[in-house]
Amino acid sequence: MQKKRPLTLYILFAMLLGIAVGYACNTVFPDKKLTADISAHISLVTDIFLRLIKMIIALLVFSTLTTGIANLSDGKAAGRIGAKAFAWFIVASLCSLALGMLLSNLMQLGTHLGLPLPAIDASTGLKTSAFTLKDFVSHVVPKSPIEAMANNEILQVLVFSIFFGSALGALGESGKKLLDVIDQLAQVMLRMTGAIMSLAPLAVFAAMASVVTTNGLGILATFAKFMGGFYLGLFCLWVLLIGAGFAVLGPRVLRLVGLIREPFLLAFSTASSEAAYPKLLVALDKFGVQRRISSFVLPMGYSFNLDGSMMYCTFAVLFIAQAYGIDLSLGTQITMLLLLMLTSKGMAGVPRASLVVIAATLTQFHIPEAGLLLLMGVDQFLDMGRSATNAVGNAVATAVVAKWEGALGEEAETDEHTYIRAA
Repeated sequence: MQKKRPLTLYILFAMLLGIAVGYACNTVFPDKKLTADISAHISLVTDIFLRLIKMIIALLVFSTLTTGIANLSDGKAAGRIGAKAFAWFIVASLCSLALGMLLSNLMQLGTHLGLPLPAIDASTGLKTSAFTLKDFVSHVVPKSPIEAMANNEILQVLVFSIFFGSALGALGESGKKLLDVIDQLAQVMLRMTGAIMSLAPLAVFAAMASVVTTNGLGILATFAKFMGGFYLGLFCLWVLLIGAGFAVLGPRVLRLVGLIREPFLLAFSTASSEAAYPKLLVALDKFGVQRRISSFVLPMGYSFNLDGSMMYCTFAVLFIAQAYGIDLSLGTQITMLLLLMLTSKGMAGVPRASLVVIAATLTQFHIPEAGLLLLMGVDQFLDMGRSATNAVGNAVATAVVAKWEGALGEEAETDEHTYIRAA
């Protein structure tokens, strides 16, 4: 615990310092081109940090998931765990979308904006396409595990790891040497994680300084109503997720919330759920979740359980419809909700996935796609909240599945350098 607390404080301090430095740069250098150039140079630190995370995450998922699957005593266990995880993901996704729809209709954030609306034919520069089953299957099943790792396609790495771990487990005693090697690889990746995470405060400082240098704090005042409404929605979603966790885990869920505060802050300040993944894995270890569960459910959640992003989709679509004075009936909104449920699953791993999904949905319901230009200026600030919420949702989901599987033990004193082998 003593190691965790200072780093959390450093991250908070780095966030505040980054905002102050960014505000100073934005004020002292009013020229937009110059501030964009300064911001690009500052963001190099964050880019390096996120690239370091991407460097380890594919091998971390592969090594931890493979050993977890190989150590499962029952060949049907993976299917059972996956089914329970998917059941939770679907319910959580529907709740996120429905809550976003309900709050958007109640608050009417897009009405009386007092801002000029973008021309209906204005381009957003986003590539959108209709969701098809072929695209989804092509994205899920890798052509090559090497290509999947090189492109950081976590869902594809997960699929390969399940097959590889199952085959390795079926070898029995003859596969034990290879299993031990992969076990050691997992320990190496976690040790690397500890070293990389020591750079987190620097990355947080650079991320905040960069975004405030570019946009200034004035843009927050302009969109205060929408951002305040969205973050209120996220808070309601956190309460709902923690409440659902309480129903399964009891009061112990509050301890989980305490353990994930660091990955939560990391995801929030860098606007990247990926940055929080290694820390979430360690936090779940400390909470008592067996690695065979966390290494399976967590990467699945990163592809299929994006609760914060789901809520943002409904908020953004309805905000734009309200801004342009387009009235959507309840039946149309429910249809939109179900469509978002499907398309968001097919967009896992796509850069700026939430914006792409929103743009595709707007086109489908004849709402001006140009309305997204209203939100692009504050998207980074919004992405911070939805990334952190995704981390919270996946931590709760993993702990709940572990409880259902009887794989939730007592809290363990572990850190980044400790690897708990699946029981």
